[in-house]
Amino acid sequence: MEQSVQLSLRSIQHVGVPVTDIRHSEIFYKKLGFSNVMEASFDYKESRGICIMMQRGNMVIEIYQFPAPESGQIKDRKDGHIDHIAFDVPDIDSAFTALKNAGFNVIEEAPVFLNFWKNGCRYFNITGPDGERLEFNQIL
Repeated sequence: MEQSVQLSLRSIQHVGVPVTDIRHSEIFYKKLGFSNVMEASFDYKESRGICIMMQRGNMVIEIYQFPAPESGQIKDRKDGHIDHIAFDVPDIDSAFTALKNAGFNVIEEAPVFLNFWKNGCRYFNITGPDGERLEFNQIL
């Protein structure tokens, strides 16, 4: 039996869903009882995208829209619209070191800062055996 990595995971922090019309999706999730608790833009290649965290109770769905033409590719997907599952971690640097040292395929060179939430957040991703992306995220 494989030994697990010593890693502090608190919960699933959010599920990331790319969308083609951020305002339309925001209205959809509001109808399900979710609220917009955070909205921010982000750099993507040579342009800017937009992200909204929709929350209901302890459930958070991250909806985000890439700039064109990438947003058009999302609409053409037949399945697989969930982009990633994010785990909440108390110490992003410790999680990064533990997973890197354990031989996981870490995508980023180091944890990445985003100006999301009140004080920002830091995250990195690993890939699973079938290419699924698992994000590790610390809200600062």
